Amino acid sequence: MKFKIFLVIAALFLLVAAKNDKPAYRIFNAKGRSMSYADLLDEAKKADVVFFGEIHDNPVCHWLELQLTKDLYKIKKEKLILGAEMFETDNSLLLKEYISKMIRKKDFEAEAKLWPNYKTDYAPIVDFASEHGIKFIATNIPRRFAAIVNLKGFEGLDSIMANERGLIASLPIKYNPQLGCYKNMLDMMGPEAAAMHMGDNIAKAQAIKDATMGQTLFKNLDFGQTILHFNGSYHSDNYEGIVWYLKEFNKRTSIDLKILTISSVEQADLDDLSNENLHRADFILCFPEDMIKSQVPSGTTVMPPMPKTMPAVQNDKPATADTSDTDMEVDEDDD
Repeated sequence: MKFKIFLVIAALFLLVAAKNDKPAYRIFNAKGRSMSYADLLDEAKKADVVFFGEIHDNPVCHWLELQLTKDLYKIKKEKLILGAEMFETDNSLLLKEYISKMIRKKDFEAEAKLWPNYKTDYAPIVDFASEHGIKFIATNIPRRFAAIVNLKGFEGLDSIMANERGLIASLPIKYNPQLGCYKNMLDMMGPEAAAMHMGDNIAKAQAIKDATMGQTLFKNLDFGQTILHFNGSYHSDNYEGIVWYLKEFNKRTSIDLKILTISSVEQADLDDLSNENLHRADFILCFPEDMIKSQVPSGTTVMPPMPKTMPAVQNDKPATADTSDTDMEVDEDDD
């Protein structure tokens, strides 16, 4: 009897201690069930492609990316491939030269187009890949071409030189404006912009990025290997964006592709996953919304997650949306 009372008291003590803890993150599955990092790793090692949807300026998110890279390498060794939105396809050769130790780190960093937060958030992963000879692919479209689409639509790409066509997805690309990730962008522009078709090209610029990343990943698929791809959560949330395009390219084959998605969100309370974040991905990483931020990459605009229902429109302007979640890149202007 005394032993049972002791167990009850111990359990209550642990519960109170857990409530008073300050976790830097929690992991949930799509249905909101609490999961462990070991659960995530176990599923990731069995996947052909893992999309790690990040919050670009969340330091703990970047730390988890590094940990998953290290742990997957222990398991997969040479069968692990890394890829990232943060590197554009016209920097593929530079990245390959650095990973293979052909060029020095300082020369790579001087010549590559690196995000402002590269040294703090991405260099640890790239350096780990170089140290262990892990293949690392640049997947994103060169920003200058996304800017062309933003200005002129897909038709603007007809004018690029033939020797640069390999840097982007094969044209014409399949485009579905009703996909949530693109429709949400258009809806948020408001009715006036929609009437003047001001938002169409912004969504198309996002789509050409997703298509290029999807096709680049498809070209690098190999039996028994796992590709771990880093991208903003908006590019892979709700199994859309890059995931949708990868599946479209894979339809040409008879391969049953196993894809695992990870999304990153921020909440005031980490005890439970909020309803709007359910079913966003296979695993959802939840961070405190007051997490200290690293530097936001230049040329990006923080965008809200795709809502389950669109915000009401008042006075011809969309209602203010929650921007505490993921972000994505929208080219407003290019140097």
